[in-house]
Amino acid sequence: MTAGESAGTYTNPVLNADWSDPDVVRVGDDFYLTASSFGRVPGLPLLHSRNLVDWTLVGHALDRLEPEHEFAGPRHDCGVWAPSLRHHAGRFWIFWGDPDQGVFQVNAPGIRGPWTAPHLVKAGRGLIDPCPLWDEESGEAYLVHAWARSRSGVKNRLTGHRMRPDGTGLLDEGTVIVDADRLPGWFTLEGPKLYRHDGWYWILAPAGSVETGWQGAFRSRDFFGPYEERVVLEQKDTGVNGPHQGGWVRTASGEDWFLHFQQRGAYGRVVHLQPMRWGPDGWPVIGDDGAPVAGHPRPALPPQPPAAPATDDDFPGGRFGPQWSWTANPRAGWATEHAGDGLRLACLRSADAHDLRLLPSVLTQRFPGEPSVIEVDLRLDSDEPGARAGLAVLGDAYRWIGLQRDTDGRVHLVHRFAESVAEAERDADRPRPAPGGRARLRIETVPGARCRFSYSLGDPGRGDDAPGDGPHPVGMEFAATPWRWVGALLGLFALAPAGQGHAGTASFTRFRVGPHRTH
Repeated sequence: MTAGESAGTYTNPVLNADWSDPDVVRVGDDFYLTASSFGRVPGLPLLHSRNLVDWTLVGHALDRLEPEHEFAGPRHDCGVWAPSLRHHAGRFWIFWGDPDQGVFQVNAPGIRGPWTAPHLVKAGRGLIDPCPLWDEESGEAYLVHAWARSRSGVKNRLTGHRMRPDGTGLLDEGTVIVDADRLPGWFTLEGPKLYRHDGWYWILAPAGSVETGWQGAFRSRDFFGPYEERVVLEQKDTGVNGPHQGGWVRTASGEDWFLHFQQRGAYGRVVHLQPMRWGPDGWPVIGDDGAPVAGHPRPALPPQPPAAPATDDDFPGGRFGPQWSWTANPRAGWATEHAGDGLRLACLRSADAHDLRLLPSVLTQRFPGEPSVIEVDLRLDSDEPGARAGLAVLGDAYRWIGLQRDTDGRVHLVHRFAESVAEAERDADRPRPAPGGRARLRIETVPGARCRFSYSLGDPGRGDDAPGDGPHPVGMEFAATPWRWVGALLGLFALAPAGQGHAGTASFTRFRVGPHRTH
């Protein structure tokens, strides 16, 4: 925390990692946020705050992606797109669009569950970004959604429905309530969030694409329109490109705030908090007269200790924290619980061992949005020739550092990479002997999402902060890359070439993400 923040201000982004397409709701004195999780499992992350600035990750609402067979392997840009989080009739509700299947919802009596199994509300390709509204004034329930042209051939419009009050289905075929092709200069309208305020139906929705667009507001006296529109947040002369897609929330004392994302390449979609007020003409004014703020006085809410979603993990009992997700639906045996600390991953045999991007068994968390040092201790227990394990930066291109067992039984420290167009990885530096099959693996990130890999040998199992023989740099600097909609990911993996029988395990301990340090 900086001196300015301690004096009662905050600095954007308030969530400096890839929490894509955020939506937020207040229940009592608590604020909750969810975000897109695409093809990672578990999905639908759930964050909690008391002051809208300091957030902690408390769990997930989706244990597995369905149908099972569709997500048996990585589908990084599919799955859960742009969820909406609401609280109604004493329950939490999350609606999201799977662009290949349709609109789903889950609900629960409390934020930590138990959450219901996914329920398909509306089937169809290209249905994305749904948001429900239970209108207390009329007693009606509604749903609005956008369209993905990649699946439906349609985009730049919002479709509205009457919805069953229990959220299980829709009561009509749908009506286009905003056709942005008819609005001069508007394109790629998406991400609608639906509200009732001051006698109006409001849709807050971004347009213009995630990197260069703006945030719009639409209002109508009738849910089905016609709607007036206005741009309420845009980059102007700030460094916040495309201020995009988020949610409005009101505190118990009546303050209004807006959370949205900014696309930052390999860092993903980081989350900003903007002040919001209602102007004399009844329209929302977000940020500094429609421009994003870099910092601002904090919301007038009770003090909360500084907090952020967890990154570090000692893997007690062999279990991993909620910050981790697999790249596909997991299967039994990928990780083993045990009596001590440390993540014990099976060296899974795979015909795709040549390319980490194809493996479902990579355990990932978000790439940090500020310069950091990532470290983990690794012991390769497998005796299988070709077995390997390591720490990776994953994206359209990737690089990893780790240990590999050779045909002569010795273990080497290896450093490998694959370009975005490559179908197999290759060495980024020469292998080095790793006596004892142990190493501390290290990645230092610097501005521009550039990564410097290094290692220490010695005996990292002692738990020392810095084993005595390192860190030793390896290879050249690597520029992390995103996937199409997903920021870069940190990954832990263990694997072996295709074959028969058991290939043994690898153990990871003391995973840390800390501030960048100079030497």
